[in-house]
Amino acid sequence: MTALSQQTIDATRKNESQLLASWQANLDASGASRDSRINHAEFETQTRDFLRLLLAGTNNGDSANIAASEWSDVRAFLDGLSRSRALQGFDSHTTANFIFSLKRPLFELVHTQYASNPTELGSQLWAVTELLDALGMYTVRAFQKSREEVIARQQEELLELSTPVVKLWDGVLALPMIGTLDSQRTQVVMESLLQRIVETGAEIAIIDITGVPTVDTLVAQHLLKTVTAIRLMGADAIISGVRPQIAQTIVHLGLDLQGIVTKANLADALALALKRAGLTVTKAT
Repeated sequence: MTALSQQTIDATRKNESQLLASWQANLDASGASRDSRINHAEFETQTRDFLRLLLAGTNNGDSANIAASEWSDVRAFLDGLSRSRALQGFDSHTTANFIFSLKRPLFELVHTQYASNPTELGSQLWAVTELLDALGMYTVRAFQKSREEVIARQQEELLELSTPVVKLWDGVLALPMIGTLDSQRTQVVMESLLQRIVETGAEIAIIDITGVPTVDTLVAQHLLKTVTAIRLMGADAIISGVRPQIAQTIVHLGLDLQGIVTKANLADALALALKRAGLTVTKAT
């Protein structure tokens, strides 16, 4: 990257207020500063803070290397900006434009400073372009990382919501499962169910697979792991929701579910659980 000359750095510091006003005007014209997802006062604060950090970075560090330690404050700012934009629902283009929109004010300043020196003008325009492009691309990468973290957290939350552990009766828990059962979900299921067994002292856990579309060898192995973990906690396990199609599939695959009690539906499983607990349900007369 081409480095900014000392003359350019001095000019930017001398004209900081003018640069800030011009930059904010560009953002206002594009509508970026009027987005309802962000407070206008916060937006103005972010522009002032970034420009101040940018000027400090160009004055103290190598403008051709934003990975240098002198640019750590700028990188930290862009990390925080990208994270907040991701949480607010912005896209990467809008987030990066926060940086790229500073090009025009800086270009105008450079043109003014080097109007009589075309060679140096071209060199410094290229230096400004490379610097802001590098900062913009860093912002895009930081945004993508933050967005991926948000999506991963949302997936974990949805996964937990899709595997609720329900207390059906004193000592009886039920885990209704919907969707495909994979290794990650099995781990979440076991952790949630085992924790609830500890909390409630339940003696019977019903795993209802009515909402599981298919059962193959892998799914059966995950179920066996869950049942084994339940038993190690001193509780019994019942699998309900074994439909005719699933029963045929298990037989055709030659899967060994011996020792595991299965029922066709949740009602039958609950009736068995109550019977094991020495309870009976009778119709009120």
